[in-house]
Order: sequence, then C-alpha cells, then structure tokens
Amino acid sequence: MRLHRRRFLQLMGAGAIAAPHVARAETYPARPVHMIVGQASGSSSDITARLIGQFLTERLGQQFVVEDRPGAGGNIATEAVIHAPADGYTMLLVNAQNSINAALYGKTDFVRDIAPVGGIFRVPLVMDVNPNFPAKTVPEFIAYAKANPGKVNMASAGNGGPQHLAGELFKFMAGVDMVHVPYRGSTPALVDLLAGQVQVMFDVTPSSIPHIRAGKLRALAITTATRSDVLPELAPMSDFVPGYEASAWIGFGVPRNTPPEIVDSLNKGINAAIADDKVKARLHELGGLVMPPGPPDDFGKMITDDIAKWAKVVKFANLKPE
Repeated sequence: MRLHRRRFLQLMGAGAIAAPHVARAETYPARPVHMIVGQASGSSSDITARLIGQFLTERLGQQFVVEDRPGAGGNIATEAVIHAPADGYTMLLVNAQNSINAALYGKTDFVRDIAPVGGIFRVPLVMDVNPNFPAKTVPEFIAYAKANPGKVNMASAGNGGPQHLAGELFKFMAGVDMVHVPYRGSTPALVDLLAGQVQVMFDVTPSSIPHIRAGKLRALAITTATRSDVLPELAPMSDFVPGYEASAWIGFGVPRNTPPEIVDSLNKGINAAIADDKVKARLHELGGLVMPPGPPDDFGKMITDDIAKWAKVVKFANLKPE
C-alpha cells in the first residue's frame, strides 16, 4: 500500500512539473507581446500597429505593446527583431521599406530572417504635379519630360524610400529623365512642390489627398494597378504605362523559426482584424486598401515579388546605400 502511495505522489510531482509547459503552449500569449515599428510615432505604420495591437489585445487577452524604433530606413527595428527570441513575443511591423532595403542593402536577408505572418493593407501613391506645371495628363507629362530631359525635378521623402523608388520605376518604364531631389521626409518635399520649387512627386495618399482636394496639387494618376476607392476618379498609372504598379504596404512578421502554431494564431488574429468593420473603416481613413485575408505563405509571396521588382529598379537607377 505504501509503495502504491509513493508511486502516486511521484506521478503527481511529475505532472506538476509538466503541466506549466502544456499550459503555456495552449494559452499563447501568456505575457505581453511587443510590436516593433521602424518608423516614428504618428506615422501611418505606428498608427496601424496600434490599431491592430488593440484588436489583438482584446481578441487574445494579453497586451500587444507598440515600440517605435525609427532609424536607418527601418533596419534598426528589423535587426532588433531578427535577434529576438523566436517565441512569438516579438513582432515586426513590416512594410514596403523592408522589401526595398532587401533589394538595396543585401546584407540582411529579410526573407531568410523574418517569417511572414499576414498583410494588413496597401497604400497607393499618387503622381502629383504643381498646378502651374504645363502637363495635365500622364501622356502630356511624358511628352514634356522627353522634350526637356533633365529639367524636371522629382521630389521624394528621401533616398531609397517608396516614393523615390516609385519615381525611379516610372522613369525606367516610361523612358524619361528626371532629376531626383531627396528631402528629409514628406512634409518639406510637399512644401517645395506646393511652392513650385520642384515639379513632380510620387507621394503616399494620406499626405497628398488634402492638397489634391483643396486644388493645391494636380493628381495625374494613382500608382495601383486598378482604380482605388481612395481617389476613384483617378486613372491608374497602368492605363498609360502598361504593367506599372507601385504601392506602399503594411503587414507583420516574426523571427524565423517561431513555432508554426504561434504564427497561425497571429495570422488568424490579423485576418480577423482586417475583416472587422471598424478596423477597415479606420484603415480606409488612412488612405489604405485592405488586403484580402490569407495564410502567411500568400503574404510571403507578395513580399518576395515586391523585392524582385525593386531589385530591378535599384539596378536601373544604380542606387547605392547611403
């Protein structure tokens, strides 16, 4: 009898040791999850992370805490997540800058080191010109630029960013020569475009739309492959430059080798978020087009295709890391 009791207590002790491991696996997340953002507070990336983080907090019962770590074109945040434990408690807000960096820098294999979780939305860019510029359509702009090579100044928010690369893609596909004028952010670039110091800019919709609607900028085309609900009256660039497509996008990734069941849990949470009416309405206010819900592999393929596209542009423009 005594032997049986001792054996019973041994088994109970073993169960007590094993149980917490089982519980942790079944109740992810068991502690706060950190969402690392490579852009500044108040940016569309930061706003999106907080929006999705709040939804996941309510859905999964743990805090999703946003940490902004801007700098080096998002590489600081990316490196931090690459070296974080692959346990599901560190996420990276990924965006078009990451795919451009993968094409431009090459030293960090973004596809190798970050596992895709899910996409959130795309942000179209708009080809804006100063209202005093003579071209009123994309064909007129191309004709003017070809007749005046090197005399059209193209503003951007900085070297190697989505706005810069969208302009370089246009130069490559339309066969025009424009002078790139980089600024430290969208705001100073727009100030000079509004003042007529530069003639054209490929800008993201959230910052351009107020000026377009006020008649202070003339929009020639939107850079998505089809018309956008954001500016439905605007023709897509592909109508004039076949095959052209350039857009910023936002999604999430985690360190490579994060357990598949955790990636799946986060993917389901993100898909639920972008299907929520309130979340969709807020993303639309930011000028975004919500991505179709899908598995991590679909998002990963989109990233791979984006990197391949920008690699061609980087080679054409002979861009070098600063």
